[in-house]
Amino acid sequence: MYVSEVSGHHQAAKAIENALKILDPKISILNINGFHYTNPMSEKIVSRLYMGVIKKAPKVWDYLYDNPKVVKGLHKWRGLLHRLNSPKLKNLYDDFRPQVIACSQAFPCGMVADFKERYNLNIPLVAVITDYTVHGFWLYPTVNFYITPDEILENRLINKGILSQRIKVLGIPVNPKFTERVNKEEVYKRLNIDMSLPTILVMGGGQGLGPIKRIVRYLNRVKNQLQVIVICGNNRRLFKDLKRNILSYRKKMIVLDFIENVHEIMSISDILITKPGGITTAEALSKGLPMIIVKPIPGQEAQNTSYLVRNRVAVKIEKENQIPSLIEGLLRNPSSIRDMKSKALRIARPNSSFEIAKLLLSICESQSCIL
Repeated sequence: MYVSEVSGHHQAAKAIENALKILDPKISILNINGFHYTNPMSEKIVSRLYMGVIKKAPKVWDYLYDNPKVVKGLHKWRGLLHRLNSPKLKNLYDDFRPQVIACSQAFPCGMVADFKERYNLNIPLVAVITDYTVHGFWLYPTVNFYITPDEILENRLINKGILSQRIKVLGIPVNPKFTERVNKEEVYKRLNIDMSLPTILVMGGGQGLGPIKRIVRYLNRVKNQLQVIVICGNNRRLFKDLKRNILSYRKKMIVLDFIENVHEIMSISDILITKPGGITTAEALSKGLPMIIVKPIPGQEAQNTSYLVRNRVAVKIEKENQIPSLIEGLLRNPSSIRDMKSKALRIARPNSSFEIAKLLLSICESQSCIL
């Protein structure tokens, strides 16, 4: 279960589903948007509200994110909402009869956790955390296992009262495609770009968020010869604007919309400029791709950025006008890029979705759970 069709949570759910099907082709899987299933109208309202807050009032989101007072204040409201959702969940549960439920986002995780308690069910529930941080809305006594990206987050959960045997450090799930070998020469040829030039990849997640047009503008001021690939995701306005102006760019520019072969594009890129969503960063790490983070929003993006900068696989900047000098400096010192690449590969977990899938299959086989 996940929330929002165009989101990292959905990508994580699909990654686990794909890994499960590879390991056991006969397995039955229901991959569902938990928020849309129970509250289709509310999902639209909350999604618009969330996007409006992070775009126009990021300081508000900074206050709300993992604020103990907010978590406590919303406790009764969450309980009421979960009770209202329980009959729908009961119909879904009775119809599909799952042996295990995994959630890649906190809302469906909490919903299922309360559902288990309400109906006194022993169905194993697995929380798959898709950022390098965890907030209070993930924490429920009826969650059987927490999957974390690293040992630091494991320790944070332990400090929050979660037993160590309920925590598995398996990584953020990335698509099994990221473990496949890529024919780089073929990808260069398909995109009609030069193998000898540095390639800068610009992304803004599935929804194409962030100051991408300004990033492109400053990339055009870089003195070095280079080529740029921009992935716009589902942001059609951005895609059309960039395509319309493509002939005015000084650099070779490839503009793509929502694509399914991000693993190929990352394989041929030298530097990624992106918003630090958990899935995007985990994918980049699996490809050893150094990152530049521009103005991360407070909350999970800020925490992800701290993790990446601390591990020296990313550089954080606050203003787009810093891009030319930063790119020029990196390209003047290829050893620094190689060092970031090496460090990224060291902390990457490209097999994460398979490891999570193996855990889920083992739970299905044993039907045992640790509470």
